[in-house]
Amino acid sequence: MKEQLEAILRTATNAIRNSAAAPDLEALRVKYLGKKGELTAILKQMGKLTAEERPKMGKMANEVRASLESALEEQAAVLAQKALEARLALETVDVTIPGKAVEAGHQHPMYIALDEFKEIFIDMGFEVIDGPEVELSEYNFTKLNTPDDHPAREWSDTFYLDNDSKTLLRTQTSPMQIRAIERYGVPIRMISPGRVYRKDEVDATHSPMFHQVEGLVIDKGVTMADLKGTLNAVIQEIYGSGTKTRFRPHHFPFTEPSCEVDVQCHKCGGKGCPTCKGEGWIEALGAGMVHPKVLSGCGIDPDVYSGYAFGFGLERLAMARYKISDLRLIFENDIRFLEQF
Repeated sequence: MKEQLEAILRTATNAIRNSAAAPDLEALRVKYLGKKGELTAILKQMGKLTAEERPKMGKMANEVRASLESALEEQAAVLAQKALEARLALETVDVTIPGKAVEAGHQHPMYIALDEFKEIFIDMGFEVIDGPEVELSEYNFTKLNTPDDHPAREWSDTFYLDNDSKTLLRTQTSPMQIRAIERYGVPIRMISPGRVYRKDEVDATHSPMFHQVEGLVIDKGVTMADLKGTLNAVIQEIYGSGTKTRFRPHHFPFTEPSCEVDVQCHKCGGKGCPTCKGEGWIEALGAGMVHPKVLSGCGIDPDVYSGYAFGFGLERLAMARYKISDLRLIFENDIRFLEQF
């Protein structure tokens, strides 16, 4: 048995020191020191020894085990160091190589226009508020004096979210008139920008999703002259002094009288082109005096208070502001286009 222990010590130690990887080292540990290892197999033969030989062989077997365990630990440390050195060599960074430039992003042209737009109204004493895009028909239509048979309520024009036509993707930011009055009361002066949705065909000036900026002023003694003065001042501020506007009579259920405001086409200067469809003008917004029924529906006496409301199309503002000829460019995320701003 002594010769067997000496042979295991010699053979195992040599194998351990020559092992090249951690899995190989673990295999050697199991081979010699595992439950079914060679050293364990020898120890099972201790019962065949005499009473005098047994303590001596037991001591020698423990020394062999301790020696092998020590060799295993030393080789494990050596292999770990080699693995670390190999990893460091593989992951070495050459600090002399020039770094990659990080390009800073910037605002989308439409949101640049929106920020400018909000600043103009904030300077005029307006508050900026937000509201839901998923809206109730009650707010989107009924409380805005829109009759049940109005074309805008048709499924062909509006994205409804239920079969009862009670919930929809808002078609305008005008519901914020009602929500603002209910929340803040009067007098009030606010704007509310946000996304709106309509079943429009995509072309140079239309999209099924676009942005509006709703405006509302209610106070005592507010007139149509205040509306025209405010809108002209805003348009002059956005597009520059001398920008031409055109107010046309129109009809909106929630305003009376109502009007649409056009801005002279920025592309052709009023001569007519594909952008303005040959008209020389581009519709910028709808506006009007808040309908007395809308005021009454919110618990406001129309004989005491009056007001005006308006809704700008933000994309069209950006198009005119940056001389963009096609609305689709705003949504296509073409980096070649966006890098210009």
